[in-house]
Amino acid sequence: QVQLVESGGGLVQPGGSLRLSCAASGSIRGIYAMGWYRQGPGKQRELVARAISGGTTTYADSVKGRFTISRDIAKNTVYLQMNSLKPEDTAVYYCNVDHLHGTSWGQGTQVTVSS
Repeated sequence: QVQLVESGGGLVQPGGSLRLSCAASGSIRGIYAMGWYRQGPGKQRELVARAISGGTTTYADSVKGRFTISRDIAKNTVYLQMNSLKPEDTAVYYCNVDHLHGTSWGQGTQVTVSS
């Protein structure tokens, strides 16, 4: 069984920054991608950023230049540094890991950008 523990969400003012973390543990093998998705109020879940083993990263157009995804392979942890946050970034952020036995999701962490 795979566990994903997310942390780092919260309330921040527009223009502020947050850093999300997601640590994977349990019977997890062969991780080939780790990423973040989000679901805003009344919206569908969407890809925010994804990091594939080998170094390739993908970002949603709406976050390019503001968000940075990184991985600590030894710790099976993925991070999302979010800068210049906007109210439209408000959402529940979900960690996602693709591994040998399938895909696992975290429970989500709320990010609220508001003055």
